[in-house]
Amino acid sequence: MGETVRLQKYIAMCGTASRRAAEKLIEEGKVTVNGKKVTELGTKVEIGADKVCVMGRIQKCESKKYYIALNKPSGYVTTASDEFDRPTVLELLKDDINARLYPVGRLDFETEGLLLLTNDGDFANAVTHPKYKKIMDKMLSW
Repeated sequence: MGETVRLQKYIAMCGTASRRAAEKLIEEGKVTVNGKKVTELGTKVEIGADKVCVMGRIQKCESKKYYIALNKPSGYVTTASDEFDRPTVLELLKDDINARLYPVGRLDFETEGLLLLTNDGDFANAVTHPKYKKIMDKMLSW
Protein backbone atom coordinates (compact mmCIF):
# COMPACT_ATOMS: atom_id res chain seq x y z
CA MET A 1 0.00 0.00 0.00
CA GLY A 2 1.42 3.41 -1.02
CA GLU A 3 1.57 6.67 0.84
CA THR A 4 -1.66 8.68 1.03
CA VAL A 5 -1.47 12.42 0.31
CA ARG A 6 -3.82 15.28 -0.49
CA LEU A 7 -4.70 15.53 -4.15
CA GLN A 8 -3.24 19.03 -4.59
CA LYS A 9 0.05 17.86 -3.07
CA TYR A 10 0.13 14.88 -5.42
CA ILE A 11 -0.41 17.10 -8.46
CA ALA A 12 2.42 19.37 -7.26
CA MET A 13 4.66 16.33 -6.65
CA CYS A 14 4.03 15.29 -10.27
CA GLY A 15 5.32 18.66 -11.42
CA THR A 16 2.11 19.75 -13.12
CA ALA A 17 1.39 22.80 -10.97
CA SER A 18 2.11 24.39 -7.61
CA ARG A 19 -0.19 23.37 -4.76
CA ARG A 20 -2.17 26.60 -5.07
CA ALA A 21 -2.53 26.22 -8.84
CA ALA A 22 -3.52 22.56 -8.30
CA GLU A 23 -6.24 23.69 -5.88
CA LYS A 24 -7.64 25.96 -8.58
CA LEU A 25 -7.60 23.11 -11.13
CA ILE A 26 -9.49 20.90 -8.65
CA GLU A 27 -12.08 23.58 -7.88
CA GLU A 28 -12.59 24.17 -11.63
CA GLY A 29 -13.39 20.48 -12.11
CA LYS A 30 -10.34 19.76 -14.27
CA VAL A 31 -9.11 16.83 -12.14
CA THR A 32 -10.31 13.24 -12.03
CA VAL A 33 -9.37 10.43 -9.65
CA ASN A 34 -10.05 6.92 -10.91
CA GLY A 35 -12.27 8.38 -13.64
CA LYS A 36 -14.44 10.51 -11.33
CA LYS A 37 -14.33 14.32 -11.31
CA VAL A 38 -13.09 15.72 -8.00
CA THR A 39 -13.83 19.29 -6.91
CA GLU A 40 -13.36 18.99 -3.16
CA LEU A 41 -10.06 20.23 -1.74
CA GLY A 42 -8.37 17.88 0.69
CA THR A 43 -9.36 14.73 -1.18
CA LYS A 44 -6.76 12.05 -0.48
CA VAL A 45 -5.11 9.81 -3.06
CA GLU A 46 -2.87 6.80 -2.67
CA ILE A 47 0.41 7.15 -4.56
CA GLY A 48 0.82 4.32 -7.04
CA ALA A 49 -2.74 3.04 -6.61
CA ASP A 50 -5.07 5.88 -7.65
CA LYS A 51 -5.21 7.11 -11.26
CA VAL A 52 -5.10 10.92 -11.25
CA CYS A 53 -5.72 12.94 -14.42
CA VAL A 54 -5.49 16.70 -14.94
CA MET A 55 -7.35 17.91 -18.02
CA GLY A 56 -7.29 14.34 -19.31
CA ARG A 57 -3.54 13.80 -18.82
CA ILE A 58 -2.43 11.02 -16.47
CA GLN A 59 -0.23 12.27 -13.65
CA LYS A 60 2.94 10.32 -12.94
CA CYS A 61 4.59 11.16 -9.66
CA GLU A 62 8.31 11.84 -9.88
CA SER A 63 9.86 9.67 -7.19
CA LYS A 64 13.43 10.84 -7.78
CA LYS A 65 14.38 13.74 -5.52
CA TYR A 66 16.75 16.45 -6.71
CA TYR A 67 18.91 18.64 -4.47
CA ILE A 68 20.95 21.19 -6.38
CA ALA A 69 23.43 23.68 -4.95
CA LEU A 70 23.70 26.65 -7.29
CA ASN A 71 26.09 29.60 -7.12
CA LYS A 72 23.52 32.24 -8.10
CA PRO A 73 24.99 35.06 -10.17
CA SER A 74 23.74 38.63 -10.09
CA GLY A 75 20.92 39.45 -12.48
CA TYR A 76 18.59 36.50 -11.84
CA VAL A 77 15.43 36.35 -9.74
CA THR A 78 15.05 33.55 -7.22
CA THR A 79 11.71 32.21 -8.40
CA ALA A 80 10.32 29.65 -10.81
CA SER A 81 8.61 32.29 -12.98
CA ASP A 82 8.63 36.07 -13.01
CA GLU A 83 5.72 38.37 -13.86
CA PHE A 84 8.16 41.01 -15.17
CA ASP A 85 9.89 38.53 -17.53
CA ARG A 86 13.27 38.82 -15.79
CA PRO A 87 15.64 35.84 -16.04
CA THR A 88 15.08 33.22 -13.33
CA VAL A 89 17.56 30.92 -11.60
CA LEU A 90 15.86 27.94 -13.27
CA GLU A 91 17.13 29.21 -16.63
CA LEU A 92 20.66 28.49 -15.37
CA LEU A 93 19.96 24.75 -15.20
CA LYS A 94 20.22 22.31 -18.06
CA ASP A 95 16.95 21.01 -19.50
CA ASP A 96 17.87 17.36 -18.81
CA ILE A 97 16.26 17.45 -15.34
CA ASN A 98 12.65 16.50 -15.94
CA ALA A 99 11.21 17.61 -12.62
CA ARG A 100 9.49 20.69 -11.25
CA LEU A 101 12.30 22.34 -9.31
CA TYR A 102 11.93 25.41 -7.15
CA PRO A 103 14.28 27.54 -5.06
CA VAL A 104 14.64 26.99 -1.33
CA GLY A 105 14.63 30.49 0.14
CA ARG A 106 15.33 33.78 -1.59
CA LEU A 107 18.24 35.86 -2.77
CA ASP A 108 17.74 39.37 -4.15
CA PHE A 109 18.04 40.03 -7.90
CA GLU A 110 21.56 41.48 -7.61
CA THR A 111 22.74 39.17 -4.80
CA GLU A 112 25.21 36.39 -5.57
CA GLY A 113 25.64 33.26 -3.48
CA LEU A 114 24.61 29.74 -2.60
CA LEU A 115 21.05 28.82 -3.44
CA LEU A 116 19.43 25.40 -3.06
CA LEU A 117 16.90 24.10 -5.58
CA THR A 118 14.82 20.96 -5.12
CA ASN A 119 11.64 19.11 -5.98
CA ASP A 120 11.38 17.86 -2.38
CA GLY A 121 8.79 20.02 -0.60
CA ASP A 122 9.33 18.33 2.77
CA PHE A 123 13.05 19.13 2.61
CA ALA A 124 12.39 22.75 1.59
CA ASN A 125 9.95 23.14 4.46
CA ALA A 126 12.37 21.63 7.00
CA VAL A 127 15.15 23.97 5.88
CA THR A 128 13.08 27.17 5.80
CA HIS A 129 10.28 26.87 8.37
CA PRO A 130 10.96 28.64 11.69
CA LYS A 131 9.72 25.69 13.77
CA TYR A 132 12.76 23.68 12.60
CA LYS A 133 15.27 26.45 13.42
CA LYS A 134 16.80 24.68 16.47
CA ILE A 135 17.35 21.47 14.50
CA MET A 136 18.88 23.30 11.55
CA ASP A 137 21.12 25.39 13.84
CA LYS A 138 22.39 22.19 15.44
CA MET A 139 23.03 20.56 12.05
CA LEU A 140 24.87 23.62 10.75
CA SER A 141 27.10 23.73 13.83
CA TRP A 142 28.57 20.28 13.08
